[in-house]
Amino acid sequence: MKMLQTPDSILAEHYQDLQRKPFYPALISYMSSGPVVAMVWEEYNVVRTSRAMIGHSDSTEAAPGTIRGDFSIHISRNIIHASDSVEGAQREIQLWFQSSELVNWADGGHYSSSYPA
Repeated sequence: MKMLQTPDSILAEHYQDLQRKPFYPALISYMSSGPVVAMVWEEYNVVRTSRAMIGHSDSTEAAPGTIRGDFSIHISRNIIHASDSVEGAQREIQLWFQSSELVNWADGGHYSSSYPA
């Protein structure tokens, strides 16, 4: 995890598929208006799990209890992004992080499903 003021070059590459959309300039302006916290999550089914926790990209359709359902006020002011596939995540991780910033972690067998909830 890291906090950064995102360079325009990263935003342009991250949102390259949206460059021809009419909202693209406003999106770039919003995303560069303040710091961003970038994270890499690792877990079994992490894409599906994270997208369920985050909620629908349109906050008016996001379920209560999801990040967007509880904290987002408008689709143009989306407060969180999640990769839509493992391949997308791999591309985005390489864009946002240097390899030296990533840590491979394993629980070393310390976690057990028999731990109390």
